Amino acid sequence: MKRIIGIDPGLVHTGWAVIETAGSQRKYISSGVILPKKTDDLAVRLSCIFTEVSKLCEIWKPDECSIEITFSNKNPKTTLILGHARASAMVAVSVLNIPIFEYEPNKIKKAIAAAGHADKDQIYKMVKLLLPAANPKTADESDAIAIALAHSNMAKFKI
Repeated sequence: MKRIIGIDPGLVHTGWAVIETAGSQRKYISSGVILPKKTDDLAVRLSCIFTEVSKLCEIWKPDECSIEITFSNKNPKTTLILGHARASAMVAVSVLNIPIFEYEPNKIKKAIAAAGHADKDQIYKMVKLLLPAANPKTADESDAIAIALAHSNMAKFKI
């Protein structure tokens, strides 16, 4: 049995999900969203993400972490800020010596919905189909579940 934490990083909403996997079996454990205050300075928001991800890892004790790779936005500043949020979550996991696996958004979508350009609604429906016990309340939470599921599907092919 392996426990995976999936993280969908964001400066406003960082989705997270914990699943367990054994062979082809998947079990939903928990999920939610970290919500740094929009009015806080960047450093405070990053600290919030770091602290909350650290707490989640202490509570759920994942064996591995799966995180989405930041894609390039049209606005370079947006990409950079998203990269900061992602790095904050990664450092929180890394200091606990939990292996991190990174996946591009289109590969996550393809692993879950068999289409690299699936929209948020398609991902949500597939998450509910694959893990009926999951009841994500936001797209960020649904995406985090999908990231964990994608890792459980693709990890066996990593060398």
